[in-house]
Order: sequence, then C-alpha cells, then structure tokens
Amino acid sequence: MTIEYLDIHANGALPPLPARDKIHSIEELARLAEEARAKGGDVVLAHGVFDLLHMGHVRHLEAARAEGDLLIVTLTADRYVNKGPGRPVFPEPMRAEMVAALRCVDGVGISNWSTAEGVIRFIRPTVFIKGQDYAAEAEDITGGIRRERELVESFGGRVVFTDDITFSSSSLINRHLNVYDSEVSAYLEGLRDGDVAGQVLSAIEAIQEHRVLLVGEAIIDEYQYAAPMGKSAKENIIASRYEGREVFAGGVIASANHVASFVDEVEVITCVGEEDSFDELILASVANNVKVHFVRLPGVPTIRKCRFVDPGHMRKLFEVYHFDDTPLAGRKEDELCSLIAEHAADFDVVVVNDFGHGMLTPRVIDQVSQRSRFLAVNAQSNSANHGYNTVSKYRRADYVCIDAPEARLAVRDRFSDIGQLIQGPLREQIECDRIIVTHGQNGCVTFDMKDGLGKVPAFTRQVVDTVGAGDAFLSVTAPLVQSAAPMEMVGLIGNAVGAMKVGIVGHRQSVQRVPLMKFLTALLK
Repeated sequence: MTIEYLDIHANGALPPLPARDKIHSIEELARLAEEARAKGGDVVLAHGVFDLLHMGHVRHLEAARAEGDLLIVTLTADRYVNKGPGRPVFPEPMRAEMVAALRCVDGVGISNWSTAEGVIRFIRPTVFIKGQDYAAEAEDITGGIRRERELVESFGGRVVFTDDITFSSSSLINRHLNVYDSEVSAYLEGLRDGDVAGQVLSAIEAIQEHRVLLVGEAIIDEYQYAAPMGKSAKENIIASRYEGREVFAGGVIASANHVASFVDEVEVITCVGEEDSFDELILASVANNVKVHFVRLPGVPTIRKCRFVDPGHMRKLFEVYHFDDTPLAGRKEDELCSLIAEHAADFDVVVVNDFGHGMLTPRVIDQVSQRSRFLAVNAQSNSANHGYNTVSKYRRADYVCIDAPEARLAVRDRFSDIGQLIQGPLREQIECDRIIVTHGQNGCVTFDMKDGLGKVPAFTRQVVDTVGAGDAFLSVTAPLVQSAAPMEMVGLIGNAVGAMKVGIVGHRQSVQRVPLMKFLTALLK
C-alpha cells in the first residue's frame, strides 16, 4: 500500500489517517523520515512500551509533536518487554493501534531490537523524545540513556525531555488490572508501602565486585525437536517427524553464565569427557568474564542429556542420558581436589552445583567445605540419582538452596509442612543457618536463624521450560546471601530470576542483570 503525504511546508502538518494506516515496518518509517528531512522538516522519534495508554502518554506525545514536523513512535516488541509477569497486558498489534489512534502521531512501528538504539540508527531523528523521569542520566541503571543520547547526537540530533503530568503504566496495571492472583497482589501491595524497590536494587548493585567460583558437572543439554505424526502402522509406537536440534552448554556452565551478569569475575571447576567433550561449545558459550578449569576424564563422554521435544507446545516426550556416572577416583579425583585447594579460598562465594553424576565425591565435598570462605550448595535430585543424591551429604554450608522434593528426600518426609521441615529435620541433617526451599508455583520458603521463616509467592504461571530454573535461582542469590541481604529479599529476587528463566527455552539466553532490575522495578511499582 502506498501512502501519499502532503507537502509538510504547504500544510504545516501531515493529514490525519485511520489508525491502522499509520502502522508501518521500521524500514518504511525510515523512508518516510528521509522524505521529511529532504523537504527540510524535523523528524521526531518517541520510543516505549505503551502497554496501557494514559493521559501522561497523550501529553508526552503532543509535546513531542510540537518539536518537529513528523512524529514517529516505535514500540518495544512483546518478547523484549521486561515488565514482569503477565506483561505486556496488550499484545504489540493492539498497542501499536492504540498509539496510532492519537491525532498527533504520524507513524507507528514495532521495534525488533531490545533497546531504542536500533530504531534510532534507522530513523536518524532530529529530536529524540523522552519523559522527564528519564532526565537523570546518572541514575539510569542500564546506561541506555547515555548511549541513546550519544547516538542521536552523532547524527546531529538532540534529546528532549518532556515535562508534563506523568503516570506509571506499570503502577496503574499492577493496582487496577488484576494481572496477579490475590496472594501475589496482597504480597506486592505490602512491599510497596516501603522503599523495597530501592533496597532490592541496592542489594543487586552491592554484589557487583564479587568473585564467584562454581564447582559442578558440565552438562550438554540437547533438544531434538520431533513433531508426533501418529501411531506407526506396524509397531505399537508413536512416529514423529524430525524438525530440528539445539545444543546448549548447561549444568554448571549455565549457572556461571547467569551469575556472570551480576558480578565482576566468575570461574568454573568442572569435569568433561575426553570422548565427545563438547569443550569448544562450552568455551564458546561462556560469558566474557567466565574462566573455565577442566578436569578431563579419559574413556567417557561429557554428560549429555538429549531431550526429545514436541515443538508445538514445547512438551518433552522423553530423554536419553549419555554419560558414565561412576564416582571420580584416583588421579582425576586428586586433580579435582588440587584445583579446589588452589582456587576456592580466593573467592567471595563458592557455589556447588551437585547434579549427582559422580563428580562430587565425599573427598571432593570435604575439600570444598574446608577451603570455601562462603559455601552455597544445591544437591539435585533427578532420574539418574533419585534418592541417592541428597543435600545431607554436605555436613555444613553457609547457604542451601533446594526444591521441595529434594528437601523431602533429604529427611525422608513426604507430608510435613515445608517450614517445619526446614527448621527441624533439615537443619539437623546439615549445619546451615540460611536455607531457601523453592516450591514451583507455590513460590519459595526462606529461612534465617535470626529472622525465622518467610514465604515469597511465585510471580508467573507462564512456564515455557523449567530446565535450569533452580540453578539460575541458586547462582544469582548466592552472592546476595553472602553480602547479608535479608533472606526474604533474596527469595523475592530469586523468584523473579526463576520467573524469567522459565520463559526461556533451554539455555538460549541467560538471566541478565539489567532486565532483572527492570522486572523487579516494574513488579514493585
């Protein structure tokens, strides 16, 4: 469809159009901006989520239109909205149409970048408009305002901050649209009475200079996508059609990548097989501030868990383990113990990801327990070790983070209240003053010897993939616990980490510091 605009000098404004006719691709908007500049006009760009259009937005965009001859508004695509669970409330086509319905707006597009920088490069605005709440560049936790300003100025443009009535879409949505169930709403309402958001962000900032060592098994998580077609004609099986494959560096490597965004330095001590080692994949996958120490095991493969997945609903059909879980012994156990003895004491926090596949022997556990200044532990229960790999194998820890089934297995108790279980038999099993038990859709239960029990609800019911969610929770919260953050606050942050992680397929990406801070800020408005 071709849209003809009147000469901007002849009329002083573009003619009004139906809302849907104002919505274009970013490339088309860039062409319209170039035409306006060629005629001597000033191009104004505004960017945002615009999830709940309100009077603050109207005044903001009217002020933006007064700064030039063509006002383009770009919206963050749904998949990049870091505003907490249930957001955006309105999908991108509806958000775009709502903004386009404003007379002052000349063109609207959906941005497929996670920040505004991509559309700034395309549109090259004369004026980039932001709200007054973004004017304090030094207070921007993302650094995005500075980068946007520098980019706009590199094109000869300028940034203008509008100054009129303001509302928070997140606050209005949180308080009036019932995006959370009653338990979550009541919990968050209680937190909003104090400056909890500020305290949470300060706690995250406080761990930035930490050094974290992770010890545990490297696991290759392979997803084989197979669409079921129906029962085989000659066998009593379901036939499936192969549709693709993804291979991720998981286990302790994924944990390291999660915490790497929050602290300055991360190192990993792990074991890989000399056969099918996947060490190149591992090294290519780690963040820039992650260093990996390998113990190479002869005659065995690196642990690989191959999951066959129905891509239509991301349902896992079955999985196959490729591994040798014989406990480590001899020279390789000596090598692992030596690495721990050499490095552990140099780190603020040592995180043990014990997946129960033979690496963490009693001798290795003794070594890491003796050498660590602060020890955080998870002992995972899975199909290969069910009932054999419990946290009770660690006689002491400074922080334990396990899920409810793992806690029940450790104390052989199926029915007791989780809080009673933590305070009683679990603490008798392991000397630890700070414990969190994650509980899926029920959130988590926190325990501190000083403050007792706490309970934090889960912040999402939208689960794409649970693989690695507990590991992400542990790795990000361990330095927070070491820095003496209150345990209920740690549980709050951990549940936000878990909510973000269950929305990610496999390990396609890690939980990142800035999106988490945005998530928490929106949650607590």
